[in-house]
Amino acid sequence: MSGAFSGWDWMVVGLYFLAVAGVGYAVNRQDSGDARDYFLASGQVPAWLAAISVLATTQSAATFLGGPDFGYRGDFTYLSTFLGAFLAVVIVAHVFIPRFYANNVTTVYELLGQRFGPSAMKAAGGMFLVGRIIAGGARLYLAAIAVAMIIFGTVTAANVSVASAFLILASFLFAFHKGLKAIVWIDLLQFIVYVGAAIGITLLLLHRLDMPLGSMIQTLSAAPDGHDKLRLFDLTASLSAPFSLWASLTGIVLLFIGNYALDQDTTQRLLACRDARTSAKGLYLSIAAAIPIVWLFIAIGSLLYLFYRGPAAAGAGPARAFQGEDITVLMHFILTEAPAGIRGMMAIGVIATAVGTTMSALNAMSSVLIQDFYRPWHAARHQAGEHHYVMAGRFGMAAVSAATLVMAIGSYYWQHYTRAPLLDFVLSVMNFAYAGLLGVYFTALFTKRGSSASVMVALAGGFLVVLALQPAVARALSLPAGLQNLAFPWQLCVGTLAAFALCACGRAVRQTDGATRRARLQEI
Repeated sequence: MSGAFSGWDWMVVGLYFLAVAGVGYAVNRQDSGDARDYFLASGQVPAWLAAISVLATTQSAATFLGGPDFGYRGDFTYLSTFLGAFLAVVIVAHVFIPRFYANNVTTVYELLGQRFGPSAMKAAGGMFLVGRIIAGGARLYLAAIAVAMIIFGTVTAANVSVASAFLILASFLFAFHKGLKAIVWIDLLQFIVYVGAAIGITLLLLHRLDMPLGSMIQTLSAAPDGHDKLRLFDLTASLSAPFSLWASLTGIVLLFIGNYALDQDTTQRLLACRDARTSAKGLYLSIAAAIPIVWLFIAIGSLLYLFYRGPAAAGAGPARAFQGEDITVLMHFILTEAPAGIRGMMAIGVIATAVGTTMSALNAMSSVLIQDFYRPWHAARHQAGEHHYVMAGRFGMAAVSAATLVMAIGSYYWQHYTRAPLLDFVLSVMNFAYAGLLGVYFTALFTKRGSSASVMVALAGGFLVVLALQPAVARALSLPAGLQNLAFPWQLCVGTLAAFALCACGRAVRQTDGATRRARLQEI
């Protein structure tokens, strides 16, 4: 079967983009009149929609391509991370979200401004921008793999660059006018599309395999290399295992706290609800829905393993051969095995996740850039209406779009150098921002210590510690052998602890200082 897209496939893709534009227009026919409406949808997002929007934001191309990649290479141990995710949700719902709503913040970094002063707020917002550009570029790169295969049939640096530019342009154009109110409803469309695509891929795989369930289980539980591909828990104590049970209960908890509480890309949806209780409900619904979806994508990887490397594949001849990189296995199946038209419907699943998550990231980065940086600076010098800041947000979105595109191209070389599986790669890059932010927020919430200067030192220290623990850097620095292959959850633990210690070195903040700083921020 040819891997080239047919006219029917391109028509399906075109209809998808028309549907996205139609949803955005129908939801928000009028231009956003003020910054709160543009960035937080005026606080009118219901819990169920916030849940789907959070899910669509976090379930990026990393899930659509990374889940099958993980199942094809390995087993189901990634699912054990949801133990850590649930613990993180409990902490975020009962500690962070009530504090955010009590302080009436637009971005989560305003809380640091009220605690340590405007400089700390800007430093945290800057660290988020750096981290989100890195993580957003990595996610965009994953989606560009799929688009490059659709357009060019191969994955090269040049092809990934063109595909990344196409995706960032589409995301920018859709997010430019409508703000968060339209984005959360577009997230609903994206969610339906990519879950529908996953179900369709699963059904097609089962049909093409034509293999009894018992035989599937037997083959997967005793792979030729002796690996149990149905294993759910990795009980090893190795610090190089990223998804061991112990990593899931430590570093993965920190990772999800960072994602749900300190990453404006995700937290923006939770701040757009009516109150803290509605926001917490949306977060619980989101994590509950994520588990079966992630399981489905990993199961697709297991079925792909059976299709290309199982007993029946040996007698299928060259027609069923797969010689490419593991990261391309799902797109290879879609492009070579799915019928025309259906192929397009399955392919837009990954396009939907890419456009949805990139739109979300651009809006979130723009909100921090304007609310935490530009608005305080401009308001101190000029009088301006809300429309001015909405327009500034759109120009800010263009700037972060360009930076994300550059990072996506760089991620091609980064991932090929490390040879990391897609899920490991995308999750690990978040450590650079999360380590410092976690250490600073833990200091702010659970101690009375810290200062504006110690916040900035802690943010930089967390970043540098994570950088030093990257395997290539650790070897170059001749760090102890145990630190040279430290899995990313443990890197996050070390980086967070270092950032916390650095931030707590600052002098204790007196209550009068905090009140004065809140008043100063409100005046701004």
